Order: sequence, then C-alpha cells, then structure tokens
Amino acid sequence: MTSKAHKKFLREDCYIAGEWRGGAEKLAVTNPANGDTIGHVPDFGRKEAKEAITAAAKVFPEWRAKTADERSKFCRSFYEALMDNQDALGELLTLEQGKPLAEAKGEIAYGAAFFKWFAEEAVRVYGDVIPSPWADKRIVVTKEPVGVVCSITPWNFPNAMIARKAAAALAAGCPIICKPASQTPYSALAMGVIADEIGLPKGVFSVITGEAAPIGDEFCENPAVAKITFTGSTGVGKMLAAKAMSNMKRVSMELGGNAPLIIFDDADLDRAVEGAIACKFRNAGQTCVCANRILVQSGVYDAFAEKFAKRVKELKVGDGLESGVEQGPLIEEKAVEKVEQHISDAVSKGAKVAAGGDRHKLGGTFFEPTVLTGVTPEMVIAKDETFGPVAPLFKFDSEEEAIQMANDTEFGLASYFYTNDLGRAWRVMEALQYGMVAVNEGILSTPVAPFGGVKDSGVGREGSKYGLEDYINVKYGLFGGLGK
Repeated sequence: MTSKAHKKFLREDCYIAGEWRGGAEKLAVTNPANGDTIGHVPDFGRKEAKEAITAAAKVFPEWRAKTADERSKFCRSFYEALMDNQDALGELLTLEQGKPLAEAKGEIAYGAAFFKWFAEEAVRVYGDVIPSPWADKRIVVTKEPVGVVCSITPWNFPNAMIARKAAAALAAGCPIICKPASQTPYSALAMGVIADEIGLPKGVFSVITGEAAPIGDEFCENPAVAKITFTGSTGVGKMLAAKAMSNMKRVSMELGGNAPLIIFDDADLDRAVEGAIACKFRNAGQTCVCANRILVQSGVYDAFAEKFAKRVKELKVGDGLESGVEQGPLIEEKAVEKVEQHISDAVSKGAKVAAGGDRHKLGGTFFEPTVLTGVTPEMVIAKDETFGPVAPLFKFDSEEEAIQMANDTEFGLASYFYTNDLGRAWRVMEALQYGMVAVNEGILSTPVAPFGGVKDSGVGREGSKYGLEDYINVKYGLFGGLGK
C-alpha cells in the first residue's frame, strides 16, 4: 500500500542551477516489483550538463566564501529535512528501487546522517603552522575547497550514495552536480526539492538525468570541473578515471567488490548466521559490500550450512511496500539472468543447492534467497560479483588457507570474519587486503568511519574525517622577510 506523502517529492523535471527544467525526450522509470511505470524524467545530455557546471562554477566563489558555520547550518538543515520526511522518501525509494520499506527508511536515515556528520566536520577543517627552518620565515598550511564536483551514482542506494558525496562536498565549500542512475532518479530529484526548500544558493546543488556516457564525458572534459566522484562498476570507474585524469581532475572511485565472509571454527555460529543473513541478503544482495563468498572452516562447515540454509528459507520475499517483507525484487531482468548463470555454472561443477535456487513464484524479477554448498574457487561465482541473493559456501581447513582464499581477488573493498580468538582477530584483520574489515559483525557502514577500498575496488574514502579530505586542497604559504 502506498500513501500520497511521496507525491511532493516525485518530480519529473531536473533541478539545474536552482531551477526545475523539463525536456522533450523522456526516460521511463518503472517499479521493479510489478513493472508499472512510475513516471518519466528528462533525457538530458552534454548541453544541460554544461549549463549545470557553468552555474556551479559561477556560484563557487560565493559558496566557498561562506563561513564554515554557515555551510554547517545548511548541512544540518538538509539532515533535518531528510529525517522530517523519512517515511515519504522511503516510500519513494522503495517504489523505484524495490527494497523493503524498512530498509528504504533505514537508507534515508543513513544518508541523512552524512549531512549531520559533515555539518559537524565543516567547522573542523584545520590548517597548520609548521616550525620553520629559517629564523626570518614562517610556514603555514591552509585548506581550501577543490572546486566544482560532479558525482555519478548507482541505483542500489539512490539516496545514500548521493548523500555521502554531497554532504562532504557542501561542507568543504564545493558546489556539486549529481547524475543518478536512470533506474532510480526520483530519490535524487527529491534531494533537489530539499535543496530548494532549505535555500541553497542557485547552482550549489543540481541534479541531472539522462544517458550516462555524454553527461560523464562533459563532467570529465569540462575545465570548470575540479573533481569526479563515482560509485559503480570497476570497468566504468576505470574509464571515468582515465578521462578525468587526462584533464588532471581529482577523482574518488568506490568500485566493485568480492567480499569474503569467513567463519572460523571457534565462532559463535548463531551470531555468524545472523550476521551472514544481514550482510548477504540486505537489498537482495545488491550491494558492493555484501558477502560474495562465505568461507567456512571444515570443522563447523556442515553445522553452519544447516543453520544458515534453514534461516534463509524463512526469509519473506515480496513487494517492498508489503508488511514483513525482507527481500524485494532484483532491479531488472539482466540481474536475474546473471544470478541464474552463476547458479547454473556452480551446479554444473559440483555445487549443491541447499536453499532456493530458482526464480520466485511471484514472477517478474523476484528470486528465491539461495544457498549453495560445495562451492570451489574454479566456479565463476568465486571471481565474479553476483550482485544478487546467492550465498556460496566454500570450505577451508586452516587460518592461512582462509586468508589466501579471501585475498585471491583483484578486489579489496569489504571483508568480514567471525572468531572468538582475540589473537586470530588481530592477525586476520591485518592480513586481509581490504579497505574495510568487520570482526564478528555483518554490517559495517557508518558515516563516522572511512568507507572505501584498495586494489581494483577504488581510490579515496567517503564518510569520516578522511572523507572530507577528498574535497579539499592543501596550500603551503611561506612568509619571508620577518627579520629585523
């Protein structure tokens, strides 16, 4: 059941330079739970992207000149507006993305928390005075906003992926132009409604919809843009980074993952099962940090598999707006086909289906939460990120083998493991080649901690005090002639 509360935020025009603008060419937006068309948004391109950039460059001197306290208050207002409208924004998010309403509301709160955090950090961008090696000279270090920022974000977290970029940019003194995924533009446009309502200067926050390639090219090639921030696939991220760096723009890239979740034989299995459920099946497995490989020590493999499969079979699948639903639909048919390919490949090479394994009886893009046992490194699912509700269970014997298996990937975003041995906890945490490691927990994202990866999972960090640094330039000032 839907209310009418979200209607205020369902805008079918783009928010560019403080104005709502429509276009002749339109993109349809559908509800993945039933295939119904929710509405249409403009199919804009380079021309409109350039106009948004021009407006952002024009307002940049005004925005950076505001005091840190003034920018902090804008961020705080953004946070309060998101939280005041959490129910309506969550409903809109579920309509276009499909995740359960409780998860959608949680995402709104999570995204809002970045504005709250960076409202607090905006007033803590400190410089330095460095002891000078010269008696008649002084050295100071100041920090300045990088300039106009352009962001490109995916469909799986259509509010939060924008919020954690925009909050940092605004706090640092940077205008930002947001290009959301075409599947989920309404959550982004809703943030344009809020930016308008809280009185952000025109051009400081814009949202443009349309085909990614031409808009991305304008972002990368326009000399007025200082920074590109992207969340998405590693392949696209590498292309964007190459184009951006050819013009020496700053980049932040939060890319693909192949997260391991390791269960050691001294783990609390009940806690591990619940952690694995939360980690793997949140958003129907469509997250870059969800467990793509579950590695279980041989001594507890069968016991964990049995407990885990039983719990997975209890998950309620359905339309995210229905009460009690724990897993919604996948975003589109291509996603379902990839899940099927991974399962088929694994089964053909000896894996067994312990739970699920098929399209759900609801039809459409619904898929059964699935557990595979007997999975080996030779299977496609071991290397390729599934991005769906499939939990493959691998077996290992020793701590050293688990670390080797976990690190045997070009990705290095998130990792998880369960153990009650303190020494092992430190050893494994230090040995895992990942930007983020969670010990005895299945969820690790929070605005106060640095989110990001190593290797092919990207560069830069989002959230925390480190996330602000990606939007700041450091300037060295030397003052001479101070002697008598």
